[in-house]
Amino acid sequence: QVQLVESGGGLVQAGGSLRLSCAASGSIFSIVDMGWYRQAPGAQRELVARIIRSGTTYYADSVKGRFTISRDNAKNTVYLQMNSLKPGDTAVYFCKVAAGGMNYWGKGTLVTVSS
Repeated sequence: QVQLVESGGGLVQAGGSLRLSCAASGSIFSIVDMGWYRQAPGAQRELVARIIRSGTTYYADSVKGRFTISRDNAKNTVYLQMNSLKPGDTAVYFCKVAAGGMNYWGKGTLVTVSS
C-alpha cells in the first residue's frame, strides 16, 4: 500500500501563487514518476505536470511558464509551484504516483482562484 498526503491548496486571488506538496509513504520500492492532475467542475481530469525519476518534466500547454514541478526523491515528495494563477486554474488538484507497476492517487486538494 502507498499513501499520498497532499497539502497546499486554498483560495487565492488571480495573479497569486500557491505551492502544492504531495508526500508518498508506505510500500514504495521504486517510484517511476510523480505528477499532478486537476479536475474542474464538469470537466475531465487532465494532466497538469509530471516529473520522471531522471528529472525530466512535462507540462500542459496551459500552465507552461507559470507552474513548476519538482521532486525530492529522498523524501518521496513532489511539489507544484503555481504562479500567476488564473480563475481557469480553479480545480481539485490530484497527486499521482507510479510505482511498482501501480498508479496511486491522492484524495485531492482544492485550489480556487478568484478574479
